Amino acid sequence: MADPELDVLIGMMRAGDLDFAAAPVVTRAAFDALTAGFPVASDLMFSPINLGGVAGQKITSPDVAEGAALLYWHGGAYIVGGAQSYRGLAGELGRATGVASYAIDYRLAPEHPFPAAVDDGVTAYRALLDQGLMPSRIVIAGDSAGGGLAIATLVAARDAGLPSPAAAFVISPWADLTCSSPSMMSKAAVDPSLTQKGLLVAAAHYLAGAAAASPLASPVHADLSRLPPLLIHVGSAEILLDDAVHLAAAAGAAGVSVRLEIWPGMIHDWHAFAFMLAAGKRAIKEAGAFLADHI
Repeated sequence: MADPELDVLIGMMRAGDLDFAAAPVVTRAAFDALTAGFPVASDLMFSPINLGGVAGQKITSPDVAEGAALLYWHGGAYIVGGAQSYRGLAGELGRATGVASYAIDYRLAPEHPFPAAVDDGVTAYRALLDQGLMPSRIVIAGDSAGGGLAIATLVAARDAGLPSPAAAFVISPWADLTCSSPSMMSKAAVDPSLTQKGLLVAAAHYLAGAAAASPLASPVHADLSRLPPLLIHVGSAEILLDDAVHLAAAAGAAGVSVRLEIWPGMIHDWHAFAFMLAAGKRAIKEAGAFLADHI
């Protein structure tokens, strides 16, 4: 079925100048220009946070539950983006879940290469626990690179002996930094956002010589046992399709309760465009219901 809203969005993406193969300073400027105009609901409230030294934003909507939290990792191929760029998405996902969102500004490459982002993720999660939040009242989420980072953080937190949060949700996760899956090529013509070349360049900035298949860089290669229930959303029109499929398979093989949804025709990170895309609104609502069911 034709989707005029999606067609408009795809046209906008193809007309843009966001290129992850460019120098990071150039990519950051293009990304900031793209996201600066994203509208944010007037009833969302924002306040700065510091979680163990990791900065970010707490985002609340009316009638959220007390003593519960959604910890959010933003996308941007590990080299661009921040809590500010993704505050609308994080806030609406928190609203759909019924809790406050904590969007963190993990350190970016190339200035802070792997595993700095993973370390920041664990630090932020530990800080929420230290504030007295019960792990059964914490859920986590992330998109794109932030989706892979959310899973890597779960693995690192588990290995550090921290209790598991209640559930996790990831959107279009970049979970295999080798960028070698078949969908990198088979979906290249229909993906208006990402390219294999751009992701390989971004991965090189992030890895700084570390192995791309390192489990905490590419969690499809990690031991995913004892992770919380997991929901994965991915579009059929994105080169990261196989990352999501392989992540779901690895989680399921490790005994994790996992639900993979492949949304027909959707492009990378379509939830971030919920302000103009009905499918984005619907996806956020469904993900929020999944997370709310676990807290």
